[in-house]
Amino acid sequence: MAVEQAEGNSPGLVKSLGNLDALALGFGAMIGFGWVVLTGGWLDNAGTLGAVLAMVVGGGIMAVVGLTYAELTAAMPKAGGEHNFILRALGARPSFIGSWAITGGYVTIVAFEAVALPRTVEYIFPGMSRIPLWTIAGFEVNLTWALVGVLSAIIITWINIRGVKQAGVLQTFVVLFLLAIGLMMIAGAFAGGEAKNMEPFFTPGTSGFFAVLVAVPFLFIGFDVISQSAEEVKIPAKQIGKLVVLSVILATVWYVMVVLTTSSAMPAAQLAGADIATADAFGALFGSDLMAKVLIAGGIAGILTSWNSLLLGASRLVYSLARSGMLPSWFGKLHPKYRTPANALVFIGGISMLAPFFGAEMLGWLVDSGAPSIIVAYFLVSVTFLVLRKREPKMDRPLRVGGTGNAGAVIGWISVLLTAALFSLYMPGMPASLSWEPWAIFAIWWALGAIYFFKVPAGIKPGEDAEEKVLEAVMRRRSKGARNA
Repeated sequence: MAVEQAEGNSPGLVKSLGNLDALALGFGAMIGFGWVVLTGGWLDNAGTLGAVLAMVVGGGIMAVVGLTYAELTAAMPKAGGEHNFILRALGARPSFIGSWAITGGYVTIVAFEAVALPRTVEYIFPGMSRIPLWTIAGFEVNLTWALVGVLSAIIITWINIRGVKQAGVLQTFVVLFLLAIGLMMIAGAFAGGEAKNMEPFFTPGTSGFFAVLVAVPFLFIGFDVISQSAEEVKIPAKQIGKLVVLSVILATVWYVMVVLTTSSAMPAAQLAGADIATADAFGALFGSDLMAKVLIAGGIAGILTSWNSLLLGASRLVYSLARSGMLPSWFGKLHPKYRTPANALVFIGGISMLAPFFGAEMLGWLVDSGAPSIIVAYFLVSVTFLVLRKREPKMDRPLRVGGTGNAGAVIGWISVLLTAALFSLYMPGMPASLSWEPWAIFAIWWALGAIYFFKVPAGIKPGEDAEEKVLEAVMRRRSKGARNA
């Protein structure tokens, strides 16, 4: 039973998204700003083919995880995605952990985009930074620079409050523009690129490959936004699941294309010294500084698609946690007119408004801090897939990955092992271990989650009615507290 139902309000999110809208949300969420600012580093770390290999391997890992999501999303097309899957299979507290983990990943990327936008706009308008505030990690934060991110956060949040259809229309339009930029990159590479610029194809050792691979969870997070918005999609459940996997394939193709076209534009030494390597490479392919700014416009499009999608996904997760009684009921309130989780949107939008005041160095910290949380969620969903296959073999599955035989279980086990292995790469002593700043952000997020984790009722048995049991336990506890007061 949802929070709004318990309080006597009319329930329900609005079903208004079609096939193209849902695919644009998933694909657009994955194609944020990382491809603009990180590609030069990928090429420097791993070489052209090393970076391509990391993207293909990473995309393959995400595709396997996406298969588990596809089956579960088709079987349980409800807002909140992971929250519902894990709750049914593993119970209330594991569900909170998985939901809090993926929400943390979403929130870090929403905050990332709020910092990335002024960073990008400054490339087009170099003199925009005025009124110094303070310096963080060597970066001087200026008020005008920060306000670009703040005002954008307000607009994106407002659009999402107005309704998922408005957010979907914005997403589809911006994704189409982004695809046009991609076609121009391909055309430019054929017209002005040179194969000799792609050298070195590989860098010595494996550390460069792993340095690119660990960015994959951050780059590919977003296909699961389709799961978060499943309750607002007006297409068959089986089709929703297929769109999850398709969006991962499209994102892999995109990242490989960006690496190849960028590396063909100019020698590696010049790319290493570029301000924004992808933009400078695009300008070089066409011999025009104006075209570099056109690429930056594509970067802005990527920021908007990712920001919009992940704000939508994060708000649906927070809303689902609240309607199950795992977060305060305030987060489960729907807007009386637009039927969107307005309070959850305001909360997450507020976090993104603060991020620009920490400066551009925050970009790298956010990339690294969100990735481990994302992998935790993917691991739990993979385990959920296996548990439900065994415990509920007759569960209605409009899309059954691998059929009815052992192939589905094999996919589930591969997903479990791959996600566990990927998480291990972040640990101290590993080739791509994280610095202390990302771990500090990670710790702050989980310390906040611990406050609510211990309020989630223990002992709730998994099952189809687990959400109702959790809410009943929470309501009993609240009633008892009110009587004692």
